[in-house]
Amino acid sequence: MDDEDRGEQRTGARHPSRKTVLRAALAVGVAAPAVLAGGPALARTLTTRTDGTPELTPMCDDGDDPTPPQMEGPYFKPNSPRRTSLVDAGTPGTRLTVTGYVFGLACRPVSGALLDFWQADNNGAYDNVGFRFRGHQFSDAQGRFSLTTIVPGLYPGRTRHIHVKVQAPGRPILTTQLYFPGEPRNNTDSLYDPRLLMAVRSVGGGREADFDFVLNVPQDPDPSDPPTDPPGGTWKAGSAYRSGDRVTYGGSGYVCLQAHTAQVGWEPPNVPALWRAG
Repeated sequence: MDDEDRGEQRTGARHPSRKTVLRAALAVGVAAPAVLAGGPALARTLTTRTDGTPELTPMCDDGDDPTPPQMEGPYFKPNSPRRTSLVDAGTPGTRLTVTGYVFGLACRPVSGALLDFWQADNNGAYDNVGFRFRGHQFSDAQGRFSLTTIVPGLYPGRTRHIHVKVQAPGRPILTTQLYFPGEPRNNTDSLYDPRLLMAVRSVGGGREADFDFVLNVPQDPDPSDPPTDPPGGTWKAGSAYRSGDRVTYGGSGYVCLQAHTAQVGWEPPNVPALWRAG
């Protein structure tokens, strides 16, 4: 299964905590659905392990590393216009919508975070006179953002990428870059970081992408988080499971649906995206 096929997967969920749904969705490369009783339909980010299974980029959980920074590059310009769309009806290029969430270290949404995007045009050129393909916006009350743009052209010596600065209110700025899966130049670009891959899929004549930012913003843990002490069984956090593996948990048996490394919060009863009772 390639990255684009993986990006087209979707799955359902019951009503575990918001963090549990996010963890399970990220683990299998899917977006958590809006059945999350009042919670957001969380986007996902992923990389690929050497065995072809998705890996968190990074996992949004207490104590984990935030989204990796990258160099600003020579073409950043301050004072970009505030807007969520960088295109108009006549803009050449393949349309691209990038959506996702901004989280803090406890995997809780960060509202009012500044996101400033800039990128090359369809020919791989940056507008250093005006503000074409430049714009900033703020995450909403649930930490969501959405950018309408085009797939950037190839800049000499680089793989395809989008620049972004993200800043929670009163916190340091994260400067980084977002990448596209399946690009031949990903293997030759010295700046490319697979932890910054977007999940991209083709939709009609355009493309859609997901990426969640995790900022170095301390947060109190979510009181709805699942308990960390399992009730016993063969399931163990930290174990690598493959599709078809069987475990017991809480006196019941479960069959693994997707390869993953078990984490606290992904106990089989809580994540139907990963485990089926039986």
